[in-house]
Amino acid sequence: MALGPEIYDTPAAGPEKDRRLFVYNGGFLTQRRMRRILQLAGHSLHLGLPRAGDAVAVWGNSPTAHRGLSVAQKRGVPVVRVEDAMLRSLFPGRAGEPPLGLLIDHKGLHFDPRQPSDLETLLATHPLDDTALLDRARGCTARIQEAHLTKYTAFSVDTPPPDPGYVLVIDQTRGDASVTASGADRSRFLEMLVFAQQENPGARIVIKTHPETAKGYRPGHFGPQDENARITLLPDPISPWVLFEGAVRVYTVSSQMGFEAIFAGHKPRVFGQPFYAGWGLTEDEFPVQRRQRTLTRAQIFAAAMILYPTWYDPHRDRLCDLETTIEALAATARAWREDHRGWAASGMSLWKRGPLQQFFGSWSPMVFEDDPARARNNGKAWMVWATKAKIGHGDAVRVEDGFLRSRGLGADLIPPLSLVCDDLGIYYDPHQQSRLEKWIETRSRLRPDQSRRAERLIQTLRTTGLSKYNLGGTVTLDGLPEGPRILVPGQVEDDASIKAGTDRISTNLALLQATRDANPDAVILYKPHPDVEAGLRLGMVDATGLADRVLTQADPISLLADVDEVWTMTSLLGFEALVRGVHVVTLGAPFYAGWGLTDDRGDVPPRRRVDVSLEGLVHATLIDYPRYFDPRSGLACPVEVVMQRLAEADLPHPGLGNRLLAKLQGAFAGKAHLWRKG
Repeated sequence: MALGPEIYDTPAAGPEKDRRLFVYNGGFLTQRRMRRILQLAGHSLHLGLPRAGDAVAVWGNSPTAHRGLSVAQKRGVPVVRVEDAMLRSLFPGRAGEPPLGLLIDHKGLHFDPRQPSDLETLLATHPLDDTALLDRARGCTARIQEAHLTKYTAFSVDTPPPDPGYVLVIDQTRGDASVTASGADRSRFLEMLVFAQQENPGARIVIKTHPETAKGYRPGHFGPQDENARITLLPDPISPWVLFEGAVRVYTVSSQMGFEAIFAGHKPRVFGQPFYAGWGLTEDEFPVQRRQRTLTRAQIFAAAMILYPTWYDPHRDRLCDLETTIEALAATARAWREDHRGWAASGMSLWKRGPLQQFFGSWSPMVFEDDPARARNNGKAWMVWATKAKIGHGDAVRVEDGFLRSRGLGADLIPPLSLVCDDLGIYYDPHQQSRLEKWIETRSRLRPDQSRRAERLIQTLRTTGLSKYNLGGTVTLDGLPEGPRILVPGQVEDDASIKAGTDRISTNLALLQATRDANPDAVILYKPHPDVEAGLRLGMVDATGLADRVLTQADPISLLADVDEVWTMTSLLGFEALVRGVHVVTLGAPFYAGWGLTDDRGDVPPRRRVDVSLEGLVHATLIDYPRYFDPRSGLACPVEVVMQRLAEADLPHPGLGNRLLAKLQGAFAGKAHLWRKG
């Protein structure tokens, strides 16, 4: 009996005839994600008895593995071992969260040294000398550390570590298959602890408790009875990358943390025989004699994390590369870290509350409370819509729409695909430093992998024509006089970015006048703001005598290919023009001014003194600063997913209630102050 293909709409992209795998473990029957990954990898799952050409799938060394091994031996068919990949999820599998990848091994088990696995074969025989592959390995290593990712990633990066200078001893769960395969038990762990003390006289010993032990799923090898004045247990969920920073040495039996310690600059002391031992990167108490090759950190990472696993993209339901999985997990981890305590939200319009619950309420429902005192003392984190922030909101996180927002206007009640959360200020207000400013400063220097990612984003934006609202529209520029063309984007004149980011030039009329005065011979094209065109916001202006043409119902992004410059107060179109290589003159202080990329004629804060590349600005603005939500999968996601959804118009249609409310809003557009309240 076949299992699995019928549970997903999308067919597998495997070979024409999938290899049949027969299973005798309940996990293959109950875990949809596991079945889907195997299907996409070219395997079909079956119950019954295998024939020649078939194989038996076994989950690691699970207690039920003997069933499949027995059938495989009797039927004379090979065994395929399946295990979770080394970037799995937020929580352990016992919590019910599906994996982001699998290890599908046709030779053995990566953690069992008794016979070579596919991974060991890669490590022993693959050239591992391709420059592009090793560059990818270095970039992925750095990204995993930067995002504080590991196998189980549900921890706060703000959890304080012990004071530096300690020896780190890593505990594992009793019955762990990698421990058993290494021939270890509690006595081996106690031996390791003795060595850690003897080899580091006087040093403090910190024993890191396994996450499953801390959550009560399985006991570990160490407990309170092993603590003393020198030895302490650390059960708190904490980033391993933070722990490695303060450690002087690392001791492990076979934990994945030992593998990670290598990339944090350690040479871990190993008392088992894990896959990463024996390649010159560890101190091995029980070496595997057949492992004689010396590898670099990039080489072992490339084999174990890029070439060996089968990675899954939960947003697009397909197999993917490691980089895609990293960004999917990073987005999920960021959402959990910011949201798991719950949010109290102030100043949120009624129509926004549903989308905000989707964004921020996955782990704990949001509470909407406009009274600052009650919101602050709610016991949850506190946010306020940035434009509604007043005296009393000083310690609340500011929330605003992101820069790749939607297909349609927020004023038309179209929910956002991106939001920004700023714990310092807000990006459009130059009077105080925002979190975006900090990110831009940070990205004044980029790693090669970061530059490549930003370059890909820039190219995608240029080829797809994506913008904040993606309204479309066409316009002809035929019949214009000769001369340099300047595009002047109108803005909503009571917009917060105008109030905060302009001085003497703060109206569309003043902007047009200043542009014309400075460029008497230019061809000036004026593009009114879409909200103003729709009659929903303030900013209508008579451009007669100042603009050579007023472009209504036009896609401003498509215009950028036909103009020489953009003159703006604080419009996001200035940033979008920079992305497309257009010269930009700013008359206010938008977030993208002051970094050496624009001609700034407004009052830009003097603290912006760092020159930033376009790639650095794009990385900070579109990758680091916003959060993104995928309405198809219902998950937090990286920017690339939202870009694809917008480019392909692969978005759910607004519900009937939304459409009716938007129509009612339009009918009362002249009384916008009424419907924008609440």
